[in-house]
Amino acid sequence: MQYQFGSVGAGNMAEAIIRGAIDHEVLKPDQIIVADPTPERRELFASWGCSVTEDNAAVVSQSQYIMLAVKPQMLPEVADQLAGIGQTGQIIVSIITGVSIEKLSEFAGGGHRVIRVMPNTPLLVGEGMSAIAIGSGVKAGEETLVLDIFAKAGRAVQVDESVMDEVTVVSGSGPAYVFYLAEAMIEAGIKLGLDPSTAEDLTKQTIRGAARLLDESEDSPAELRAKVTSRGGVTLAATTHMDESKVKQIIADALEKGRDRSIELGR
Repeated sequence: MQYQFGSVGAGNMAEAIIRGAIDHEVLKPDQIIVADPTPERRELFASWGCSVTEDNAAVVSQSQYIMLAVKPQMLPEVADQLAGIGQTGQIIVSIITGVSIEKLSEFAGGGHRVIRVMPNTPLLVGEGMSAIAIGSGVKAGEETLVLDIFAKAGRAVQVDESVMDEVTVVSGSGPAYVFYLAEAMIEAGIKLGLDPSTAEDLTKQTIRGAARLLDESEDSPAELRAKVTSRGGVTLAATTHMDESKVKQIIADALEKGRDRSIELGR
């Protein structure tokens, strides 16, 4: 194959994945080809030294690893172009939400080697969390490049595909929940009398610091929370109100709804 890695789609997620692979020298730009209909997106990847094209079929025919970085509704079109590679030994790397390995292979005519990945948007700053499920047709060692690419853009774990809907709602969608919390904290701070800039600065640094402490501490989240919570203090008043309002149950219910939607999308 002319290229080690090709991407059908050049959106933000593809940008983060390929940029990370180049920056960490997992792949060289001349080993990569990217297809996208938008000239500006092609120009970005070309500026890094990657080959670019409007033609998805060029990526499919010339790449050892073919990453599908498109919207789920584009799958039928892309699958038609994948139909001829079942016996070539090429690897399909899918980051399409909700589409199982079996379904993707069936769409493309069967017999394909597929690795399914659920990344998240912090890949854009090198702090992504990616879960990787290896299809049964993938031979030992063929997953190494994919694991390396995603690990270098943050962290990557290998999971059984049976839990991918749960992974999707916890880590795939997870950044949105943190951003939602940030929105709420900023809005509440302004309502309490802080100017918008101060409320935003306080919230961003607090979330940044708390995330780092959670990552680096040996304490559990509950233990870390307890260390901030004094008897009869400010934090206890706030968290008691959250408990009385059943915030944890609301979050659990929300994730269940998200999981159910992921399952629905995959049908």
